[in-house]
Amino acid sequence: MTPDKFLAEHPYVDYHHPAIDNLCRELFSGLTDDVSKAEAAYHFVRDKIPHSFDIESDLVPAKASDVLLSGTGICHAKANLLAALLRHEGIPAGFCFEHITLARDEKLGYCVHGFNAVYLGKWVKLDARGNKTGIQAAFSLDEFIPAFPPREGFDEYFYPGIYAEPLADAMQMLEAANSRQDIIETITRDLHETPDIAE
Repeated sequence: MTPDKFLAEHPYVDYHHPAIDNLCRELFSGLTDDVSKAEAAYHFVRDKIPHSFDIESDLVPAKASDVLLSGTGICHAKANLLAALLRHEGIPAGFCFEHITLARDEKLGYCVHGFNAVYLGKWVKLDARGNKTGIQAAFSLDEFIPAFPPREGFDEYFYPGIYAEPLADAMQMLEAANSRQDIIETITRDLHETPDIAE
């Protein structure tokens, strides 16, 4: 592992922002170990920051502080916030990706879904996309419980590896988008970058 890469501040993982600093002081008050902090951060991002599509919001923030201040974001944006909260505490956090259907079938094609990997003595994968009927991701140290388990009969799969930075194509897409419809029309559909940690 190259821990510095997974602890670094980044334009979209801006953990020195005052809003993130204030939240961390509140969220991690009384917590002294990395597992407890990771679980608290995960539940905050999963449960307190709803996915933009779930609440029909046209707010499309990208960087972590904007996600926190907006109170919503899509999966890639929420992953930025979770990484920022963890890196603020000196906990290595990275990014992972999945190839999934854009709808629940193939009528809209496929897209890249983003989630996190966190180093807690070993790399633990966490998907803070946000739960709803049919989506029940969870915090677990023993097994990955994703929002979208790949389904047989579809071209759904996890991209191997862990990345130190957010997916550049996804960040560009969010920066250019002004609405959920813009995201649907321009969403990142494939991944070509090389991971920082191979699996």
